[in-house]
Amino acid sequence: MTAYEPPGAPGPTAPYDAVVLAGGAARRLGGADKPGVRVGGRPLLDRVLAACAAATTTVVVAEPRTTVRPVRWAHEEPPGGGPLAALDAGLRRTSAEDVVVLSADLPFLDEGTVRRLLDALRGSHAPRGPGRPDGVLLSDPDGRDQPLVAAYRAGALRRELAALDSAHGGLTGLPLRRLTAALDLTRISDPVASFDCDTWDDIAAARARIREHGHVLDEWISAVKDELGIDLDVDTGVLLDLARDAAHGVARPAAPLTTFLVGYAAARAGGGPEAVAEAARKAAALALRWADEDTPGDTPGAEPGAGSGATPGSHTPTGSGTGPGSDAAPDA
Repeated sequence: MTAYEPPGAPGPTAPYDAVVLAGGAARRLGGADKPGVRVGGRPLLDRVLAACAAATTTVVVAEPRTTVRPVRWAHEEPPGGGPLAALDAGLRRTSAEDVVVLSADLPFLDEGTVRRLLDALRGSHAPRGPGRPDGVLLSDPDGRDQPLVAAYRAGALRRELAALDSAHGGLTGLPLRRLTAALDLTRISDPVASFDCDTWDDIAAARARIREHGHVLDEWISAVKDELGIDLDVDTGVLLDLARDAAHGVARPAAPLTTFLVGYAAARAGGGPEAVAEAARKAAALALRWADEDTPGDTPGAEPGAGSGATPGSHTPTGSGTGPGSDAAPDA
């Protein structure tokens, strides 16, 4: 097995299918419905489905349930037959040359990681032909392979599953390592995306991490989009800057109301990231003009404080914490 150094930012990928294994007894969770356990307000299964949203076909091997996006359902024979039987059942419902295989308990998996796996499988370091690996999988911080966070050549999986089935009279009860040992695999180290939730301590750690300052906004926006059925990528930085400008230049309540109106205007303009960006640009410019009127000397010929209601010499600059429009916190 060889190591792989990923290239730069991944680009668009060719079509692929996804198989998500969402069965199992979850004994270390006391038999809880692990795919349905919520992290950041979203079931673990839905978080994984969001990461492979670009798949042409997504097959979930489990009992059917309500999910955030449409999937095909499959189940292994016999029920409870183990991961290889489940993988075989899911793979039979796919047709793409490449397949991403995932477990349903990966709270930090995202589309970028899925693209990295596929790019490594298809990239210049792994050309099609004899030199191309059978699969690329993540490894955890301890260097352990995570075969259920991986991209594989579907033909290689089918070949080895058929060989194991023939040699053992079936796939029931066989461990995943019987399959991976027969494949030519490449590793990518990713301690975050490879984190899986086997215990309640793992669930607690995942819930705590997404509430950290550097993650909470992205997590919240993703959860809201899932809840409202919105499939739209916008520059949240633009909206946050707009909210800050409205809060500082006008008043704190102006921030949420302005961003709502921007969304409404963007929808009327046809929606899409460009419409949001244009509406946000216009509103931000208005907020800055509004604030400028409260700044002495900005208007040629105007008396200090004109338009602000302040007497000459008594004006307090916006954002100082004491004057009009300064009820917004600096980081609003």
